[in-house]
Amino acid sequence: MAASRNASAVPAGPRRVSFARIQEPLEVPDLLALQTESFDWLLGNEKWKGRVEAARQAGRRDVPTQSGLEEIFEEISPIEDFSGTMSLSFRDHRFEPPKYSVDECKDKDMTFSAPMFVTAEFINNTTGEIKSQTVFMGDFPLMTPKGTFIINGTERVVVSQLVRSPGVYFERNVDKTSDKDLYGCKVIPSRGAWLEFEIDKRDSVGVRIDRKRKQAVTVLLKALGWTNDQILERFGQYESMRATLEKDHTAGQDDALLDIYRKLRPGEPPTKESAQTLLENLYFNPKRYDLAKVGRYKINKKLGVDSEITQGTLTEEDIVATIEYIVRLHAGEESMPGANGEVIVEVDDIDHFGNRRLRSVGELIQNQVRLGLARMERVVRERMTTQDVEAITPQTLINIR
Repeated sequence: MAASRNASAVPAGPRRVSFARIQEPLEVPDLLALQTESFDWLLGNEKWKGRVEAARQAGRRDVPTQSGLEEIFEEISPIEDFSGTMSLSFRDHRFEPPKYSVDECKDKDMTFSAPMFVTAEFINNTTGEIKSQTVFMGDFPLMTPKGTFIINGTERVVVSQLVRSPGVYFERNVDKTSDKDLYGCKVIPSRGAWLEFEIDKRDSVGVRIDRKRKQAVTVLLKALGWTNDQILERFGQYESMRATLEKDHTAGQDDALLDIYRKLRPGEPPTKESAQTLLENLYFNPKRYDLAKVGRYKINKKLGVDSEITQGTLTEEDIVATIEYIVRLHAGEESMPGANGEVIVEVDDIDHFGNRRLRSVGELIQNQVRLGLARMERVVRERMTTQDVEAITPQTLINIR
């Protein structure tokens, strides 16, 4: 009887005995969050707005306040004609419910998408007349709850890219003939033209604008309005900058601008106005140049400048601080003064993961939408000049193809 009682007390099946100090296992995180949250940011849907609101209530100030599509429409607006008398702006966007479910799209070899509409405003600056219309912009592919897309009935996924982060990077190379250390620097934006500096074996400081021919860095400073005296006052203690200034024969700002224009646009007749516009569009126009917040943060930290995190274009102080950094690096100095204290002067490791970032699905699709809208912008500008002003409406200007 005793044996039978003991047998009934033992539970059936094997027992798992845990010797762990933490009794509760960790919850498995949402492994699809990288894909789904990035796409929510692109669309600016309610789920994304809820996460932004929760983050702001928790005291965070680094969360984006604009969705990916809102950023693009703000960048492209307004589209003006060549004379500046007419403009087209994009306001709010919205999505209609998808026509077919995920399963129906798989069965019928269709794309799981939703129609996108945008409020467009045409403004006649001469008369002040405003025409507003809701315009169909096409069917926008939607992400399924599994983080995939259904394209022509086939399930596909957008793979994130590991890319070099925007910012400023300094490198050291050794000249094979003279065994001297040669220093270089690249200012890499998220979108726009690169700006590169280098010190050659003759100890002269050069700059490459938009990866074109190298020229003296003092030419760029003069194009920004600096005089010889100002350059010597800021960089006169460095032999490399004095040697560069001696070889530079440009007389002033106008001469420097024309010299840059000839290097960037050989064969075209240079004028001061066109040269000034070209330089401004390359690095100081938000429509054509963007460091992104991560690029601005890394430049502020590396160079010790104190620009707002929302400053997406380069500033004159960014360029001057970059030149000072590479000149100090060449001179063997280990620090330089910054806006918030001393900044360490050292070369960067390009392969370090701290200098790389993930470009996820939302940003990748945003870049493709940006390319499509840039093509549409050219068509809109041409139609403004060919159509009758009285008959123009947003719908007649926009061609979604």
